Amino acid sequence: MGLLPQGKIEHKHRTMKMVAQMDKEGFGMCSNIGACSAECPKEISLENIARMNRGFIGASLTTDK
Repeated sequence: MGLLPQGKIEHKHRTMKMVAQMDKEGFGMCSNIGACSAECPKEISLENIARMNRGFIGASLTTDK
């Protein structure tokens, strides 16, 4: 959804909510090193983890929490 033009409007808000939910569930922050991708039970690719991390950094710098 975040890659489509329609999804860009709420991209920052959605990213912040996703990271907040991960924290709430005790999931922890995925890094760009690759260990998360190798251990992920949902087989989330490192490319998507890196995309989420970039979105989170951008959103945390430009939005109110």
